[in-house]
Amino acid sequence: MQFHLNGVKGSGDPLESLFEGEETDFQSSLPSEVDVLIVGAGPAGQLLGAQLAQFPGITTRIVESKHGRLEQGQADGLQCRTIEVFEAFGFSEKVLKEAYWVNETTFWSPTEDGLGLRRSGRIRDTEEGLSEFPHVILNQARLHDLWLEAMKKSPTRLEPSYSRKVADLKLSKGVEPIEVVLERTDAKNQGQLEHVRARYVVGCDGARSSVRKSLGLQLKGDSQNQVWGVLDALIVTDFPDLRLKTAIHSATEGSVLIIPREGGYLCRFYIEMDKLKQDERVTTKDITKETLIKRAQLIFKPYIFDVREVAYWSIYTVGQRLTDHFDDVPKDQREERDPRVFIAGDACHTHSAKAGQGMNVSMNDAYNLGWKLAAVLHGHAKPKLLHTYSEERQAIAKILIDFDRDMSRMFAAKPKGKDDQTDSEDSVDPAVFQEFWERQARFMAGVETQYTSGLLTMSDSSHQKLATGYKIGTRFQSSMVLCAADAKPVHFGHTMKADGRWRIVLFGDGSEPTSPDSRLARTCEFLGRKLIPKYTPLEADVDSIFDVRAVFQQSRKTFDVTDLPSLLLPHKGKFGLQDYEKAFTDEESYGYGFGEIYKTRGISKTEGCIIVVRPDQYISAVLPLAEDAYGRLEDFFGGFMVEVER
Repeated sequence: MQFHLNGVKGSGDPLESLFEGEETDFQSSLPSEVDVLIVGAGPAGQLLGAQLAQFPGITTRIVESKHGRLEQGQADGLQCRTIEVFEAFGFSEKVLKEAYWVNETTFWSPTEDGLGLRRSGRIRDTEEGLSEFPHVILNQARLHDLWLEAMKKSPTRLEPSYSRKVADLKLSKGVEPIEVVLERTDAKNQGQLEHVRARYVVGCDGARSSVRKSLGLQLKGDSQNQVWGVLDALIVTDFPDLRLKTAIHSATEGSVLIIPREGGYLCRFYIEMDKLKQDERVTTKDITKETLIKRAQLIFKPYIFDVREVAYWSIYTVGQRLTDHFDDVPKDQREERDPRVFIAGDACHTHSAKAGQGMNVSMNDAYNLGWKLAAVLHGHAKPKLLHTYSEERQAIAKILIDFDRDMSRMFAAKPKGKDDQTDSEDSVDPAVFQEFWERQARFMAGVETQYTSGLLTMSDSSHQKLATGYKIGTRFQSSMVLCAADAKPVHFGHTMKADGRWRIVLFGDGSEPTSPDSRLARTCEFLGRKLIPKYTPLEADVDSIFDVRAVFQQSRKTFDVTDLPSLLLPHKGKFGLQDYEKAFTDEESYGYGFGEIYKTRGISKTEGCIIVVRPDQYISAVLPLAEDAYGRLEDFFGGFMVEVER
């Protein structure tokens, strides 16, 4: 964490004093014109708002149909990758402190006589080395508050504007602002209309999205006729695995998934109910919380399931649906115009809740889009960059839908007995179900995402061997390094904040770190003389667009940071202070272990390499630490960035 760049602001939370500006009343009225209008303050809308709130030059508003902050959340599972994203926004520690950590998953199947249950498997939830963060459980309402807090500490002090729903959205095919009519729904202003003109609109307004409907897009797919109940309850039981994530398949009464909740006592239960008839709807089926409890008691037999308090309950049917694209431009018109309206989260993909994917994928939709909108609105990138949002995220959503369809089918299937050799979709071998769960663990942790070659991902993978652990198109996985200036152990990935900047990471070869003739020094000279000035405004800090950092193999004790290339010790801010947190070393810390980033990430010690990392922490390129890379870097960024006028 860095602060005091432009002066010391006194005591208290240093982040509170970083930004100055007038307070805005976000509830009374909306401005007539905005840069970005976000519809919906769910997880996707809030992350997008928090991202854009970092930029005081961008006018952003979030409108929400609810009358206030979320008090009871539906979702609760948070993947390892999602916690990495929270770290980029500065509140991962708060989540980890409050959340339930999912360390193990157990599987229960019928006993041989079919009258009881037995533990048939027990596995580690997240494989070793997958992330520095665990898979955790935290109520969506609490996460909502953390996003509100993050926005409140931003330069714009952004807040959602509640009690507003979209009444109309008019989109021309030109470049004129989008006209949005909002209807007030609060008692004081009931029925009043507000007219807002927006350069961009993002619909994060759920499965019944009004923004999606205004674009004429549909969620396509299927809905299984299987009803599930969800129950948050305080219970007394003699079941031994209540505080572990547990999948239970009973012989005849259905299945239950146990998700322990934060706080040590509360648990969530996903309970399989009866199937619907052909013309039956879940809203017409007579299901109460007592119905859910009774079914859970049958599944848990012979164990006690004594409910003392129900905090939340609901019923739903499983459905896997997906839109054809996530913006207002059909695929056959992408050469003709650029997108201006987008949809994210449940507005463009829906699936079951049991694998804990929905909230995570929705937020990562928004994380993919936010920095791109900021780059275009700032004039740093060409509008065609915005096409990559739908191209990248629709493909990921398709993988999610396919996974969820398989997982939901297997979870609802009856368990096979050991002598059952039938091959039917209505039954599943418990061992096969567990194997499927283990095989999909990386996907469920959120770290399996890999963007394919395109505008933001170099198709040339010939230099992948220089960094085998940093696959092009995947997220940049963190490892512990030491800051060369002060020997502080730092998770390198945690230096990559959600600030819209590109990262160019230089891994040194075996040359002396301070040698002016080293490949790393020559690369710094090229970056500082040619690439960075081409896209960085004259009045801006040298690292405002490209944040260049280096990792050296040698101990920090063998060189002085003041002898490193000037790009790694830049002067910044109104006082011209030097930033001492650009150079790092791969060596053991005082009491906090040894990250061994070269070893764990497969970095070539003889060659070194250049890794280009997007503002959302995904890897665009792995290149040699040599002159061969310079032209490729210029061609890559020239494909979508806008040169500054000199």
